[in-house]
Amino acid sequence: MNAKPGDSTPAGRNAPVGRIDQMRKSYTLGGLLENDVDADPMVQFHHWFNEAAGHEADQDDAAEDDDASKSGIPPWFEPNAMTLSTSTPEGRVSSRVVLLKGVEQAQFVFFTNYDSVKSQQITANPMVSLCFFWPHLQRQVMIAGRAERISRDRSEKYFHSRPRESQLGAHASTQSAVIESRAVLENRIKELAERYPGDTVIPLPDNWGGFAVEPTEMEFWQGRDSRLHDRIVYRRKLDQPPGTPWKIVRLSP
Repeated sequence: MNAKPGDSTPAGRNAPVGRIDQMRKSYTLGGLLENDVDADPMVQFHHWFNEAAGHEADQDDAAEDDDASKSGIPPWFEPNAMTLSTSTPEGRVSSRVVLLKGVEQAQFVFFTNYDSVKSQQITANPMVSLCFFWPHLQRQVMIAGRAERISRDRSEKYFHSRPRESQLGAHASTQSAVIESRAVLENRIKELAERYPGDTVIPLPDNWGGFAVEPTEMEFWQGRDSRLHDRIVYRRKLDQPPGTPWKIVRLSP
């Protein structure tokens, strides 16, 4: 059934507003040339991430928040949000948005429940992809690489830096498992709050921790007019000795 403008039928009410095929933007904020990028993609990532977050490197949180507000970046925007794609050995792909929580030793770190779908797929097939999209700069960064678990000590350090409510939530949620209702979660939180009252230390769950992604390819994408986007890609094989140079190429848009 085709919905028409003003159509009050169920199909009309549920149809997207406007012509999806005519939704487009002109990308005119800048370009990206080979001479513009650093020889090290991690350095280049830090440059772009700081611009996306609206602050300079090495500032405290208060200064970062102030810079972000001056830049016009909306408070709801999360520059560390990234799409993580994982797959089964058979090629069934799953994607979801997670938050980057660190860039350490040239690796991208995020945290999750080790019983989740994403963790199960990473265990079976550690090759993953990450994608950052920063629309206010008309930029993307796409990363392909291998994910592996980080140390429990590192996971515990981050876990205890989280808000207390989030620590309880990690215990309460059997991530990706079917539950009867939201009340199940709320009752678990109540029970956990009684078990760990006040300033009682909440232990790190055995099935919760971080993954670090070691990149083999990083693409820096800058939107350009007429869809002639700039795509600069760094490539390097896994397990290369420190200091091994990256190959830098340009891809056709």
